[in-house]
Amino acid sequence: MCGIFAYLGPKSNSAQIVLEGLKKLEYRGYDSWGIACRRDSGEIVIEKHTGKISDVSSLKKELTEEPAHIAIGHSRWATHGGVTDMNAHPHASEEKEIVIAHNGILENYESLKKDLIEKGHKFVSETDTEVFAHLIQENIGEGFEQAFKIALSKGAGRYALIAISKNEEKILAARRGSPLIVGTGSDEYFIASDIPAFLKYTKKVMYLDDDQMVSLAKDGITFTDLKTDKKIEKRTIIIDWDEKSAEKGEFKHFMLKEIMEQKMTLTRAINQDEEKILEVAQAIKTAYGTYIVGCGTAGKVGMVGTYLFSHIAQKHINFMFGSEFSSFLPFMKDKSLMIAISQSGETADTLEAIEEAKKKGVKIVSIVNVETSTMARISDIVIPIKAGPEKAVASTKATTSQLAILTLLAYACAGKLDEGKRLLVATASQINDMLNPRYENYIREIAEKIQNVESMYIIGKDLNYPIAMESAIKLQEVSYIHAEGFAGGELKHGPIALISKGTPCIAIVANDETKAGIISNATEIKARGGYIIGVSPENNSVFDFWIKVPDAGMASPIVSIIPIQILAYQLAVLRQNNPDMPRNLAKSVTVK
Repeated sequence: MCGIFAYLGPKSNSAQIVLEGLKKLEYRGYDSWGIACRRDSGEIVIEKHTGKISDVSSLKKELTEEPAHIAIGHSRWATHGGVTDMNAHPHASEEKEIVIAHNGILENYESLKKDLIEKGHKFVSETDTEVFAHLIQENIGEGFEQAFKIALSKGAGRYALIAISKNEEKILAARRGSPLIVGTGSDEYFIASDIPAFLKYTKKVMYLDDDQMVSLAKDGITFTDLKTDKKIEKRTIIIDWDEKSAEKGEFKHFMLKEIMEQKMTLTRAINQDEEKILEVAQAIKTAYGTYIVGCGTAGKVGMVGTYLFSHIAQKHINFMFGSEFSSFLPFMKDKSLMIAISQSGETADTLEAIEEAKKKGVKIVSIVNVETSTMARISDIVIPIKAGPEKAVASTKATTSQLAILTLLAYACAGKLDEGKRLLVATASQINDMLNPRYENYIREIAEKIQNVESMYIIGKDLNYPIAMESAIKLQEVSYIHAEGFAGGELKHGPIALISKGTPCIAIVANDETKAGIISNATEIKARGGYIIGVSPENNSVFDFWIKVPDAGMASPIVSIIPIQILAYQLAVLRQNNPDMPRNLAKSVTVK
């Protein structure tokens, strides 16, 4: 969510550069935007608006009439405070001495704001972000950089923070949990939430990691570890991307393009009509039995849903595959509810299940990507996942969007919709950070090691048991490797007999109460010669190869499936398969 972009360099039209960069970040989702530029005289000028950046071709003359070699910009998705010009970023301290933009949530802003007001600071917005500007101003006597560090030390929560001062020709930025990437050009610097913002100017990037800050100035760039306050060196990475090319853009295949698009599609999925989400939640709470129906990948998503509703809302939800639905039809009543899940909205087995349920007066809710599909037309309520066209047969971005919708519904059922939104916004930001060339290349290393195996297995527990089965689908679909997903605790009841020396086994390990159990299961596999690939927020001695994912709580299924999507893609390419068009499969299964 939200987008940050800033420029420092020899070009004097910095505000216009930032405007164009923000347009490249529109996919991140936003409801307002703003730009601040530091004129060469030291004066900082700000322009802020609600609405679309793409509708704007030029800025007010105050930002462009005088040379300005420093500018910062932000596209905001409202959390604290309504969608107004005043609440839009950037935010300033008194006299615009300090101006900042911020992604994330300052969790302790209320106590900090109260203290600052008592010290005489005056606030003009409803946001948590403005507190950061005043915190820096409060300690400006220590110097801009030191005041910036003090403000960071006082703030709690996740952030990507960027600041300028009217007294210094530099940009300061730091992150904890929310992405920031530095681009380096010819005597010029860019910093952004994602690479497309500055790809027109440079392909050289440096990644800012958690609890690090960067200072951009005319005389160079400096990175600092905020925990030790020591300077650190950063490696420059060359991004092999074209700004624009064919329909696939810079990607060789639609599958990879769509995996990487999950930076954007999750944000769109979260941005739902709140009244509709609450309407469906109420229907679930009052229904005489709620049944989730789906096929293939959508079916595995539905299985995850049963766990989500149990944990979050303490609500029992039934699941069945569309092709097996007829066996459960006798339980359906006119007060029952069906939640049907499909990417295409044309899945034959699911459509038949809906039609049979409608004959009994069952209310139908569809979670679907194609809003003009048959499923959408025959449903009582449609929740669009907004993933955009998904052309690869193996579903990736639609899958995580569907998971996001079910997570929202579970939180809404529990009366905690805002909490669910915050979790998913944070998760979307972390996924944006995951999906970079370093991560992709790292996963390719393990693909190269296991590309010639005949079989592999995936284990998970609780929320990630269905994800283990979905992981197997992805590997089957495009790599053509025999893959199976199991509940970790079921290994000893048969499947462990399949393990021999060198057998690859993926262990999906969430950082929750299931962790010890699934680690124990992985240990049992390793003791019999298995090669353990851990997908987890933390490394463990049992892992032979570790793929790191964010610690995302109830959103763990979303972050856990993404690296396995990448692994499946890499295996397909290495095995010279076409990942977009796997054999024997079609995108929309319109026959029974």
